Amino acid sequence: MVHGAQESLHVPMPHIAERDGLTVETGTRNLLADMILTKHYAQRMPPVSYAYALRRDGNLIGGLTIGKPASRPLCVGLAGEKYAPNVYELNRLIVDGTTGKNDLSWFVGASLRDLSSERIVLVSFADVGAGHHGYIYQATNWLYTGVSPGRTDKYMPGGKHPRHYTEDYAHLRKIRTEKHRYVFVPNKRFRKEIMREMNYPVMPYPKGVNNRYTLGSRIIDKVLDTRTGIIYDDSSSAPASS
Repeated sequence: MVHGAQESLHVPMPHIAERDGLTVETGTRNLLADMILTKHYAQRMPPVSYAYALRRDGNLIGGLTIGKPASRPLCVGLAGEKYAPNVYELNRLIVDGTTGKNDLSWFVGASLRDLSSERIVLVSFADVGAGHHGYIYQATNWLYTGVSPGRTDKYMPGGKHPRHYTEDYAHLRKIRTEKHRYVFVPNKRFRKEIMREMNYPVMPYPKGVNNRYTLGSRIIDKVLDTRTGIIYDDSSSAPASS
């Protein structure tokens, strides 16, 4: 059951939940692409294996996508090599400003229930650097497994994916801040199996005041020039090798 296939935008999708004029339906990558690219703070399309759409009176007002993480250490680290193929990431979650109280958690909960027959392990992150704590995961009963350490990654200017990496920019590293890590297993029987093998401890939920961002604004990444030690905003002109 892969919901991320490339169906036409005009094909009606199955409703999996509805209330008070809201409906949750299985979606597609194409259906959610414009909202993700223009409204989500990352403004990049992630891998999509499962997709869900939130509508009010037929109008698209939210989206949720799940895909295979690019990081193999993440997949292996959660519960070992055996379960690495089962690990997926909830990598985008966005709603517009018209949703009411508890609508977001209802949307996420309905999406997760639709996956209850799948033998998958979901992981998702709340960015400490962006002032997020993951309250939506807490509201929908995810397990909190601590903070993933900060690190640096390969960097290419202009928002290009690291697969376009060239040695001209080998001295530049994108700064990845610490992130709260949450885990959810939709299938109850498989959940028991994963709990016996999971490498991370289950910890109390973190608390604090969340920072809010303006819908459609992009969080600017920080880039380290390892030659000079200067940290640039991703939107500025970081120098290539001369």
